[in-house]
Amino acid sequence: MAVIALAGGLGAPGATTTAMALLLTWPLEMGHRVVLAECDPDGGAILPGALQGTLSNTHGLRNLALAGRQGQLGEAFWRQLVDVTDAGTRDRLVLPGLYDPAHASSMGPVWDQLARLFAGVEEHQHDVLVDLGRRGAFGPSGVLAQRADVVLMVAQNTLRGLQSAQVRLTALREQVGNAPEVGLLLVDRGPFSKEEVHKHLDTEVVAMLPWLPVEAAVLSDGASQPRKFATGELMRSARTTTEKVARLVEARRARLGPPGPRAVAGAR
Repeated sequence: MAVIALAGGLGAPGATTTAMALLLTWPLEMGHRVVLAECDPDGGAILPGALQGTLSNTHGLRNLALAGRQGQLGEAFWRQLVDVTDAGTRDRLVLPGLYDPAHASSMGPVWDQLARLFAGVEEHQHDVLVDLGRRGAFGPSGVLAQRADVVLMVAQNTLRGLQSAQVRLTALREQVGNAPEVGLLLVDRGPFSKEEVHKHLDTEVVAMLPWLPVEAAVLSDGASQPRKFATGELMRSARTTTEKVARLVEARRARLGPPGPRAVAGAR
């Protein structure tokens, strides 16, 4: 079980879309669950996007701010999760993000509590994917990256995408030190190969996902699924990516052990 943080760069590199693809393809053993927590201070995209606004703002990150100040974050967390499985199995869950970026100011004291909760949740047979968006790996919410097993920078392999990734990778390493493993997830929209990117940015390219706008729109905007979406190239690549991420987690824990501290309440 692990805590995986995903961060993006300038423009729209596809961090949230990638996080949704990993959520839906994450391998689960009996009794295990995976949670995608949308922790982008600039606001969430899943509620109006993949979920097409089918839920009101009664679910989500903002509701945890008050609970955190009252010392009830552990219990409140589970009530905010949305099941995204067709069968209602509650083994693939989403914590929707802030619906107004102005609410980020109320989250200041809660980010550290969330980081502790995520680290504790994984002891209860749950993996946690944390979507940090463009700014979430830095500032007050940066503690979520610091206490993750792995931080993955999502970037397109275009010149603009890689220039943005280079600046952010430098800042990220200064922010997190050697605690989490840091890697790249590339969206294959440009001319640069994995080998070229690895050499230029001195960062492991964990995987490369195909640029398929029609399939990606299912994950980003709740568009109608094309024929054989679940077995198509994008989701196949996502499944392969989850295996590579798992190996990165194993390497990190072999080097440093599980991240801490561990504390969680109300796991279900």
